[in-house]
Parts: sequence; structure tokens; C-alpha cells
Amino acid sequence: MQIKSIVKDRILHGVYPLGSIIPSEPQLESEFGVSKITVRNAISELVQEGYLEKGSGKGTKVIRNTSTSKLSKQKRFTEVLVEGGHRIRKELLIAEVVVNEPGTLPHALFGDQAYRIERLYHLNDEPYIYYMHYLTMRAGGIELSDLTSQSLYDMLEEHEVAPEKFRDEFAVTLAPAHVEQRLGVAAGTPLLKRSRYSYDGAGHLIEYSEGLYHTALHSYVVNYDV
Repeated sequence: MQIKSIVKDRILHGVYPLGSIIPSEPQLESEFGVSKITVRNAISELVQEGYLEKGSGKGTKVIRNTSTSKLSKQKRFTEVLVEGGHRIRKELLIAEVVVNEPGTLPHALFGDQAYRIERLYHLNDEPYIYYMHYLTMRAGGIELSDLTSQSLYDMLEEHEVAPEKFRDEFAVTLAPAHVEQRLGVAAGTPLLKRSRYSYDGAGHLIEYSEGLYHTALHSYVVNYDV
């Protein structure tokens, strides 16, 4: 399941573009250090789900690069970017269990402790989004280091705590100095801030995240089906 999730995530983020041939099974075996049957099963499931197509002697081709998500019937923002021919690369900066200070928003949302994850998204190799996530400790047992290559929401789904609904709030803000440095923006540059509250089916908060966007590179896009 982990190999499947990583390969799927690469497809959704344009690492393996639509119409391209993914690395061969022996190459994936070598990269991940797993057996032939493990890679073959992962690829077979992605074929069944319509992401890949196996061709006799021609390799395995990417034929779909959009997903369905419990979060929304609409496309994820990263999928919109990939469909536009962009490449998205994720960089894991911090992944740890933290003690939330009383009086702070994370403490009000999650109590004394939470998982904290900070990631930098690169758009065509340029820093674009700085994400900070807080996760409930009910998501126990997750391997935070796996977030270097795996989708956060896919990982939560594997641990049966996947969000089923969410609320987004948007604002304009000034970023902390270390975030400005990471994004490569001048001090005092106003940035788009998206705050997301993600809930399970019973209405319990699973995740709170803040994303700071360098929109001079690309506007934030929401598509609506009418």
C-alpha cells in the first residue's frame, strides 16, 4: 500500500506526467528496496484504478492524473496545477510531536499535544507554498518521515482517520521571517494565507493547517462545476 501511495502521489504531482512511462518494475524494486511481487501488486492496483496502463514491451504508461478525494468532489489545487503542465515537488522540513502552549490556537484545537508537520511545496522547482499542519494525536502510529514521499491525506486514510469534510478560511498576512526566507520573498511581502480545518464524519477535528502562498508565481485557483 505504501509503494502504491508513493507512485500515485508522484502521478498526481506531475513527477510522472500524463502520457509518460513510469520507471520499470526492477527500477522501482531497487529504489524502494522491496520484492518484485510488492512492486507488481502496487502497479496492478494503480492499473485497476485507472491511473496506469500496461503495454506489452512498451512499459507502463500514465493515463490519468486526477483523483477522487473524500475531502471534496472538486479537484485538489495541486491537480489543477499539474493539469496546467506544472510540476509539484514536496520537501519535508519538520515532522514531530509537540507540546502546545496554553493560550495558542493549537492548544485550543488539540489540547496538550499534537503532531506538527511543516512542508515546502516547489512549483517547477521554485518555492511556492509553505505548509504547517497540526494533527490530532488520535492519528497514532503514523510514520511522519514517510511524508517526504507520501500524501498526508492518503496516510490518514490508511490509519482510518481520513477527513470527510473541511472548512477553508482565506486571509492576507505577513509571514514570519523564516518563512519569507524559505519562499524567497522580500521582507514585508503580503502573502495569501489559507487556513484549513479538516473533520471526520462525526465532526471531530483531525487536522488544522496553514498554507502561505507565493502567489506572484501562480494564483490560487478554485474551479466550480455549475
